[in-house]
Amino acid sequence: MDVKVFELLGKRVEDQVKSHSEALVGGAVKDYAEYRELCGVIRGLQTAQREIADLVRKLKDDNDD
Repeated sequence: MDVKVFELLGKRVEDQVKSHSEALVGGAVKDYAEYRELCGVIRGLQTAQREIADLVRKLKDDNDD
């Protein structure tokens, strides 16, 4: 499988994390409920980001063998 696809996906997820984090830091949330939701979204995206990075490492290691 092409590693570049997963690297691109990881970059897109990273961009979303940055966008949501900037909204959070910039005070774009209206209330505590929205703050909690946005924190949950960021946490989920970061989990996905780690999973994608692990997959990319595994695929690169498999290609080196």
